[in-house]
Amino acid sequence: MKLLLLVPLLAACASAPPEAINEQSPTRIGATMSETGAYATQGIPARNGYRLCQQHVNAEGGLLGRQIEFVIHDDESDAELAPRLYERLITEEGVDAIMGPYGSTLTEAVAPVTERHRMVHISPLAATTSIWEQGRRYLFMVLPPAELFLAGLIDIADENGLRRVAILQEDQLFPRAAGAGAAELARERGLEVVLHETYPSGTEDFSELLTRIRENDVEVLGMAASALDDFIAVVHQMEEHGVNVAMFGTSGAVAEFQAALGEKAEYAYGLSAWEPSLPNPGVNEFAEAYEREFGQPPSFHAAGAYGSCQLFMEAARQAGSLDSEALRDVLLSLETQTIFGDFAVDERGYQTANQGLFVQWQDGEKVVVWPEEVATGEPRFPTPRWEER
Repeated sequence: MKLLLLVPLLAACASAPPEAINEQSPTRIGATMSETGAYATQGIPARNGYRLCQQHVNAEGGLLGRQIEFVIHDDESDAELAPRLYERLITEEGVDAIMGPYGSTLTEAVAPVTERHRMVHISPLAATTSIWEQGRRYLFMVLPPAELFLAGLIDIADENGLRRVAILQEDQLFPRAAGAGAAELARERGLEVVLHETYPSGTEDFSELLTRIRENDVEVLGMAASALDDFIAVVHQMEEHGVNVAMFGTSGAVAEFQAALGEKAEYAYGLSAWEPSLPNPGVNEFAEAYEREFGQPPSFHAAGAYGSCQLFMEAARQAGSLDSEALRDVLLSLETQTIFGDFAVDERGYQTANQGLFVQWQDGEKVVVWPEEVATGEPRFPTPRWEER
């Protein structure tokens, strides 16, 4: 497997003398990111990942003899606005290439535009399998599949003798897939799925669902959602209603979760597609550069965007051009490792190499507890935390 080095680690992508680069206009790469709206917690660090990649690529000589410039618009977390912005980037602003937005919902909305224009679309942060089951030619997946996002929770539960599982999922594309995958895996392992419920986006009151969870003696609660606020609301309401479970896990672990909840975040689990403790090439340099530039540690969303940018640069270097067919051919056969993790896809552009990580909040820090080969700690199980009401 080839390793991509990209920080001053960015493998020099066909560098050229500075005077030659300066004489040419930059290669413009269009994208949207959710800088506002429901997905801003994830979208802002992803945007920053693109920006940091631009900085590092240019510091190492650019791409194919030209500097690069990301043209990033705020899609406002809006699945109707995002495709209009991609259409504008391609037809009016004349970008040379594109990169994907945040998340499955927006990727599904945008994919018809990028397919129609036959532009390679590396999706940094979309994971729902159905997006890759529609005969699309130019769409490439980087994350582990959504159906595996709660696999760590189920695996740990099974290994520790916990049998009664509940799954809550928001009524959106990615959460439905993640929840369904968790329920299926639980049943395959012989666990009892006592509750599997879909709730409407925008739900604020989870009391009825939590009451049913308490009454059914649920031991493991998995939750898949697009919005961080849903996870935070459920933890607060679990305390209010005295709902005690041995394991509570979410489909996304971000620092903002712990910042919002403080000690209440303790013992919670979450999927993280990436952590700075991973032994991927260039991880330390990337994490240090990101914190210097943006004043906080990178989330997996930032690393996903940066790693996806690495993939695009490597594909263009190997293809020797930005021609979509040439880029597509390279990506279909590429087996490599970025700062984000392993990359390989099947004929659909569907990820086959990345399985993700599961972390637990312990003493206010994220600790990797699954899979075993990269774990930095053991899972902790609380005694009842909340007073029964």
